[in-house]
Amino acid sequence: MNITILAVGKIKESFYREALAEYQKRLGRYCRLEIMEVADEPAPENASLAQVCAIMEKEAERILKRLRDNSFVITLEIAGKKYDSEQFAKKLENLALTGKSQLVFIIGGSNGLHSSVSARADLKLSFSDMTFPHQLMRVILAEQIYRAFRIINGCPYHK
Repeated sequence: MNITILAVGKIKESFYREALAEYQKRLGRYCRLEIMEVADEPAPENASLAQVCAIMEKEAERILKRLRDNSFVITLEIAGKKYDSEQFAKKLENLALTGKSQLVFIIGGSNGLHSSVSARADLKLSFSDMTFPHQLMRVILAEQIYRAFRIINGCPYHK
């Protein structure tokens, strides 16, 4: 299975990069994990609603250009479907069994995702009703993907 985490912006903090690299290494035995970043759009301090919409639209263009037609797209959104770790593992396993071998998880920038990206999603996923920093969310997502593969393979990691 090929999994891509497609995210807006670069990770600035080294501890996030290190954690992501560790999960990428651990996942190597289960799948190919690629981290892909698109540039975030600079935003003025007190951006108007129109400016925020324009920023999200520009970021969406960058995201959508990176998607292949055969990708199963999963957006991370507060209003998405919630799974516990075992349900998430089952979902990934079912996607693999139905031939969905190209998964792309999309994490938006600080303003969220434009509706055009959300509309392209095959699945909208929520980790919580809370908002997390989008850089930290990459690490949380990678950890949950790793946990899912451990569960699928009958390993005790999830306990």
